[in-house]
Amino acid sequence: MKTYIALLRGINVSGKNLIKMVELKQLFIDLGFFEVTTYIQSGNVIFQSSEKKISKVEGKIIDEVKKIFGHSINVLVITKANLTTVFTSNPFLKIETIETKTLYVILLKDNYFTEGIKELEPYLTNNEEFKIIANCAYIYYPNSAGNSKLTINIFEKKLKTSATSRNWRTITKLVELSNK
Repeated sequence: MKTYIALLRGINVSGKNLIKMVELKQLFIDLGFFEVTTYIQSGNVIFQSSEKKISKVEGKIIDEVKKIFGHSINVLVITKANLTTVFTSNPFLKIETIETKTLYVILLKDNYFTEGIKELEPYLTNNEEFKIIANCAYIYYPNSAGNSKLTINIFEKKLKTSATSRNWRTITKLVELSNK
């Protein structure tokens, strides 16, 4: 069995794509996944599966969410090892003056358009910074992510890929829960 983390994009945001976590957990159980745990209302699910192909796991989840709830959403599934790498690779954690509550992570699907990275810079405001390592964009929003022009939609558009974002507190908790 392998431990996976499913990150569902755009559920329970501003009253759209509503899914109760108890129902989402049951959906994962019905799909044949094991040791299913959800974390907060934003679509974070830790589970185990014997399936080795992430694309198959993602496809099953996407199809079942559409079938059961009627929502067409993006789902990004990563392994526990990938999550640990995301956690340990954050370059902003080396800067002692940065508060973790100002840090976010955008997880990018494979094969994003690397030439688009330079097109993100004009969207930086309020002393924000970002660094992309592998398939992960680490972002420092010193004046709140809500005040930024550098949004996940801009990342998706400029890098020509799908993505999902989480704040650093959520990433930290997912690491903790996946190690239980």
